[in-house]
Amino acid sequence: MNLFTELRNLVVAELGAMAASGALPEGLDLGAVTVEPPRDAAHGDMATNAAMVLAKPAGMKPRDIADALAARLATDPRIAAAEVAGPGFLNLRLQPGVWQGLVKAILDSGANYGRSDLGAGQKVNVEFVSANPTGPMHVGHVRGAVVGDALSNLLAFAGWNVTREYYINDGGAQVNVLARSAYERYREANGLEPEIREGLYPGDYLIPVGEALKAKYGTSLLDQPESVWLDDVREFATEQMMQMIREDLAALGVRMDVYSSEKALYGTGEIEAAIETLRGMGLIYEGVLEPPKGKTPEDWEPREQTLFRSTAHGDDVDRPVMKSDGSWTYFAPDIAYHYNKVRRGFDQLIDIFGADHGGYVKRMKAAVSALSEGRVPLDIKLIQLVKLYKNGEPFKMSKRAGTFVTLRDVVEEVGADVTRFVMLTRKNDMALDFDFDKVLEQSKDNPVFYVQYANARINSVLRKAREAGVAVDDATLAGAQLDLLSHPAELALVGKLAEWPRLVEIAARGNEPHRVAFYLYELASDLHGLWNRGNDEPSLRFLQEDVTISQAKIALARSVGVVISAGLAILGVTPVEEMR
Repeated sequence: MNLFTELRNLVVAELGAMAASGALPEGLDLGAVTVEPPRDAAHGDMATNAAMVLAKPAGMKPRDIADALAARLATDPRIAAAEVAGPGFLNLRLQPGVWQGLVKAILDSGANYGRSDLGAGQKVNVEFVSANPTGPMHVGHVRGAVVGDALSNLLAFAGWNVTREYYINDGGAQVNVLARSAYERYREANGLEPEIREGLYPGDYLIPVGEALKAKYGTSLLDQPESVWLDDVREFATEQMMQMIREDLAALGVRMDVYSSEKALYGTGEIEAAIETLRGMGLIYEGVLEPPKGKTPEDWEPREQTLFRSTAHGDDVDRPVMKSDGSWTYFAPDIAYHYNKVRRGFDQLIDIFGADHGGYVKRMKAAVSALSEGRVPLDIKLIQLVKLYKNGEPFKMSKRAGTFVTLRDVVEEVGADVTRFVMLTRKNDMALDFDFDKVLEQSKDNPVFYVQYANARINSVLRKAREAGVAVDDATLAGAQLDLLSHPAELALVGKLAEWPRLVEIAARGNEPHRVAFYLYELASDLHGLWNRGNDEPSLRFLQEDVTISQAKIALARSVGVVISAGLAILGVTPVEEMR
């Protein structure tokens, strides 16, 4: 039940009737007509921009359209008042029965309240994390993992068919470095002094890998040339790292549907097929790029390369796909990988990248646009850095990782639920400060606590009611005498609940799961506000001596709990029933 959609349908129907009667020109485009919460709650429950956006194409004054539309809307039984303000803004006030009916609808729908068919079952691939398989996940990966997983939950809630995918970057030089690093730990496991020279991975996390190599190979690889052991050790160490990464993701509550390997693209014809497809479109050619900005002719060596004409699909410059020595660039397997996703039949692709991949956005979008012939949109979300603080100071590196703070460090310190919620308290393209002390403090300034405390308060009401012998199951509460909810503060809280289905669709359209966290904080604030008013106005307390009144008020509290639980589920956070 989306009240904003229902009221927009009403507005559109009345505009159609006005056109049929000659009060408006026929054939007006009503796509830009909206019904949304007013900027100032004092102005009403909802507002429509209909008169403002239709005035110019209709050749009429907005006020004239608004006056005529207001008169028609006022006859609908759901509308208490339709008021024109300023040059043509139209504010709507709804009858109390609309809000009271919404409480019943929420309790009847339960966790499905706010679900949408917006996605219409379209297949969307969300690729996220995709960390190099060279060590444990660090705090930067945490944020990308949470954003990707919450976005996947959100899109599924809004009607998309979602596939979560991890792209294993196991085709580059970094996995050879991993193999050499693991080999030194293998030597150490055999009683030799490891040579962790510059450029190798120094973290202690490779010690168990060395021991596992010893268990498998004994001493047979010692004193052998690299050519003998590199391939086997690389494959073994990569799988060990991927197992560690899977465990890290599980600790954060993240599961992947698909793991795809970059290495699997080589030698299979996948890269060649993607490039030849582009060549068939006239988008591959041999050429020389202009010098990069800031380069002078003296320090720039022009050379002929195989180029992708990415400028034909919105990029700033064309991009090399093959080096002058005949080897593929890093971009070529990424083209092939995305071509693979297009051929798997996805209707939409979403990539969650670190902020350092900003220069990759236009070229990757150009490749997908070309390979899908414009059919499959690609949205790339860049994840900005996370700065860690503890005791007022920057949090230092992990000894186990050697150079960075790991996902496990964060989760073990504050828990997965707190970690996930906090990572969504800023939009993905904004830097985020993660203070280990503040995320655990019990105050309004801590959004995790504030939302969980609201849910705990609601559950305390339900427990006390049960202890008093009051029936508070959802079916009973949905049948309560809800017209007893008549105080403006109570109806305002229901008004906030009415925004949930609309918020879900807005967040899903923009691929912005952080909006859910923001909304939950606002909803919790409204619940706490009503609770605190009950300290001064006993009639607003959720528990009353009269059972009939109690059940109506508890129905309101429970409906808030339904939405909080649904929102936390999208964020991947477990609702707390009792604060300790």
